[in-house]
Amino acid sequence: MKASQISSVVEELIKKRLPIFIWGPPGIGKSSVVKEIAVRRELAFIDLRLSLLDPTDLKGIPFFEAETREGVWAKPSFLPREDDTREGILFLDEINTAPPAVQASAYQLILDRKVGEYTLPAGWSIVAAGNRENDRGVVYKMPPPLANRFVHFEMEVDFADWKRWAYGAGIESSIIAYLEYDRQMLFTFDPTSHAKAFATPRSWEYVDSIVKSAIAEELHLDVISGAVGREAAIGYLSYRKVMDELPDLHAIAAGSFTGEIGSADPRLMTALSIGLVNIMRERKDDREAVANILEFSLTLPGEYSIMLIRDLQHSGIAIEKSPNWKQWIEKFSYLLG
Repeated sequence: MKASQISSVVEELIKKRLPIFIWGPPGIGKSSVVKEIAVRRELAFIDLRLSLLDPTDLKGIPFFEAETREGVWAKPSFLPREDDTREGILFLDEINTAPPAVQASAYQLILDRKVGEYTLPAGWSIVAAGNRENDRGVVYKMPPPLANRFVHFEMEVDFADWKRWAYGAGIESSIIAYLEYDRQMLFTFDPTSHAKAFATPRSWEYVDSIVKSAIAEELHLDVISGAVGREAAIGYLSYRKVMDELPDLHAIAAGSFTGEIGSADPRLMTALSIGLVNIMRERKDDREAVANILEFSLTLPGEYSIMLIRDLQHSGIAIEKSPNWKQWIEKFSYLLG
């Protein structure tokens, strides 16, 4: 399932307090999906790594109660307090990297919402995530009794999903444009390869931080290669040179651009469309700019004009209210299918 589909399903299932497990290869945003749900619904959020615990940690540490002369368990402080009245998500990330004995200690917490003398507050839901066994990560096979305690989903990499996220996260235009042009470079993980650096949605976010940093440009190839691998780094930096050929995008938005696009190079057209979307995300309420960009889109090849308009729509920009919207529909309706 795509990240957006998993997000909508998980958001509904946590209302029913069903334990959920999200599977997927490294770096595709499994934990980000869960965190975004917590932020969107204003839920408390605890990220618990079972791989860092001993089998007895969930149950607590035993001690002698002098007054009752009984052995009792000190409940762990990393779990939500039993009297916590908030709604929240207890996120068990990378649960299958924990040794089997630690996973076994979580059985009761996941199914019965309690462990030892501790009970998970009524408003809290359990969501777990982990890499698949064939991803060659350090994982342990999940015992069937534990697996049967979850509703399972496998998350896949989807470029359209990532692109919508990237616009919203303010990812550098050149990164979005390059990956639109060569989508296979969004995710190059190969479980049979021994390469240390490979491209994933997470590592492209690192590249965004790198190009926005003060690192000298002559070092970019080596640094970006360390995030996404050499092939992806060379491809991306070569693509960045295309950005130098772009017209003044702010002039297009202002309606003062009088030149022509001299090349129909797919790389240039893609970079142009995505650059204009990023400008308009900052000027959503500028109706004049919307009209100017829509007017300019009439001069673009059909597939790139449609890419531009659809991305504007997905970004919540009311392009349909522009006075020349009807003209655009008439010109490109044959391509809309």
